[in-house]
Amino acid sequence: MQTKKSVIACVTLLAGSALALSGTLAQATSAPDTADRGTVGTLAAVAADALYVAPDGSDDAAGTESDPTTLSSAIDRVASGGTIYLRGGTYAYSETVTIPPGNDGTSSAPTTLAAYPDETPVLNFSAMSEDSANRGLAVNAAYWHIDGIIVEHAGDNGIFVGGSHNVIEHVVTRFNHDSGLQISRISSDTPDDEWPSDNLILSSESHDNADSDGEDADGFASKLTSGPGNVFRYTVSHNNIDDGWDLYTKTDTGPIGPVTIEDSLSYDNGTLSDGTVNPDGDRNGYKLGGDGIAVDHIVRRNIAYNNGHHGFTYNNNPGTIAVSDNVSIDNAERNFSFDKGTSVFRDNISCRSGDGSNDKTVGDADSSNQFWTGTNGSGCSDYSGALDWSFAADGSLDVTFGGSKVTP
Repeated sequence: MQTKKSVIACVTLLAGSALALSGTLAQATSAPDTADRGTVGTLAAVAADALYVAPDGSDDAAGTESDPTTLSSAIDRVASGGTIYLRGGTYAYSETVTIPPGNDGTSSAPTTLAAYPDETPVLNFSAMSEDSANRGLAVNAAYWHIDGIIVEHAGDNGIFVGGSHNVIEHVVTRFNHDSGLQISRISSDTPDDEWPSDNLILSSESHDNADSDGEDADGFASKLTSGPGNVFRYTVSHNNIDDGWDLYTKTDTGPIGPVTIEDSLSYDNGTLSDGTVNPDGDRNGYKLGGDGIAVDHIVRRNIAYNNGHHGFTYNNNPGTIAVSDNVSIDNAERNFSFDKGTSVFRDNISCRSGDGSNDKTVGDADSSNQFWTGTNGSGCSDYSGALDWSFAADGSLDVTFGGSKVTP
């Protein structure tokens, strides 16, 4: 993994967006699209010889700070290992912006697409209709570093990752018509050994993504046709119409590569910020499989809170999922739902503020776990009061309950 070139400033928490442990949503004091916690435009220094892009840039401009170009033109022109800066403002698009295969950086010198320091670029695709071809930003190359952008209102995924060895951090994907950020193969004829692999999604937020049938738009997804080594770290998924995370597999395409989800938070999925609910959606916090195909994912140090169905679910993945140091609280059905398989459970905590379904954890579960069987264990004492969160200066995720920081 490349060395991080930027940091995130601590975010002032919005008191009106706190969630009560009872599972009720407090009245928001600001509109959903102003409540993003991820900060943008935080690169520490401006790179020399960078290309500059602005909302009013032109294709034939020089791409300098005083004569900015367009994003598509900059992607065409940038040298491997070079840098593109996006100035703040809203960029209106009606077509997918694609970083094509072959336009690669290297492991030692990734190509960077980043917000200009202390500015917020918003890629807005609201001119798109809802359609599976209408993605927002498609990252189909390798060794790119995407930093500090907001992608919204795409007709399908906000950010689609079809390439490998990319780092995507400090981004917000919101109000898109399929999963906010999805890792999957570029096309149906992409060979299995070229499925996107070894991507790191870091310190990012995905919320209020919703499709018209209410059954497909998750916060984050690595599903159907993704390769091994993809990692989600310090990521937050909330108020998406379907699942917080979706690692679905299907018989037609076979197993995906193992995914790691760590140090992340999933809450209120299945209900949009405006209160919209689709009762037929899956609405899980972390959905970890599909179609009876075994994949050995790693799920550790995460929190699932107040999601509309299960907190953590194997979703018919009979593999050996490593499930450790997670906390699941007040999800509508089970906090942990693993009906079969050989998963290994260590040091997990399940809590409820009232009655609820007992957990089911088929596999290797020892006494280090505190699962819900009608009463809370001692570990639940740290998880009372209102939920809130922010990104720390180093990009890690700080979560508090009742004002006290917790560490799953």
